[in-house]
Amino acid sequence: MIMALFMTGCTNELDTALSSGKPSTLSSAESVKIAGTLKSEIKEKPLAIVNLGLAGNFVILSKSGITDVYKSTITGDVGASPITGAAILLTCPEVNGTIYSVNAAGPLPCRVINPGMLTTAVNNMQTAFTDAAGREKPGFVNLGAGNIGGLTLKPGLYKWTTGVIIPTNVTITGGPDDVFIFQIAQNLKMSSAVKVILAGGAQAKNIFWQVSGSVTLGTTSHFEGTILGKTGINLQTGATVNGRLLAQTAVTLEMNVVTISE
Repeated sequence: MIMALFMTGCTNELDTALSSGKPSTLSSAESVKIAGTLKSEIKEKPLAIVNLGLAGNFVILSKSGITDVYKSTITGDVGASPITGAAILLTCPEVNGTIYSVNAAGPLPCRVINPGMLTTAVNNMQTAFTDAAGREKPGFVNLGAGNIGGLTLKPGLYKWTTGVIIPTNVTITGGPDDVFIFQIAQNLKMSSAVKVILAGGAQAKNIFWQVSGSVTLGTTSHFEGTILGKTGINLQTGATVNGRLLAQTAVTLEMNVVTISE
């Protein structure tokens, strides 16, 4: 208590001196020590994860359908709504998970009809997109003028008012609980054979790519994280993803491997 009163008194004296323009009676050493103590007590609030709700149960979720060039390998649940199940062109053997459809037109014999759950999941997906897009005070704005190839990205909120290209490997580094949110106002395009590499314990489940334009992942490329796409998410031949593809329009697949990040 005595220490608290001393700190309060010293702080008030510093504030009074600063506002009045009069010199403080505290020595320079005391002022620096107190200021340093106060500063050390102020901790930055960590970036909060994007809550996906029921959409987080899906490795692929689309509003207008999923096309596929056989054979893709999908690990996790798949769903489409409000489009009918006829727009889900994956086959049952390609999916290690459940394929949810709004009606009986979904892939047979494995499809499960659950329109209510799908409606909730799609609504949650849209809410998550809005949340990610609305995060304020980015630590990085228009990094690399939209070209992030070759960069190492640390935890935080990134914002681009343009599109983003990944022509060469990019590294995402951080601890297992660190969060990364990438706000992209236009398209995201990743070149063929390019990789997103995780380092330092960073986890795909904590990486969110909010993209207002289309997403294209080049041939045999590898991607990490959840894509919250306003428009199409397009995987070219042999591209692989560790994360989620959550699209407010269509998802196109061409012999891809997509695995949900847990």
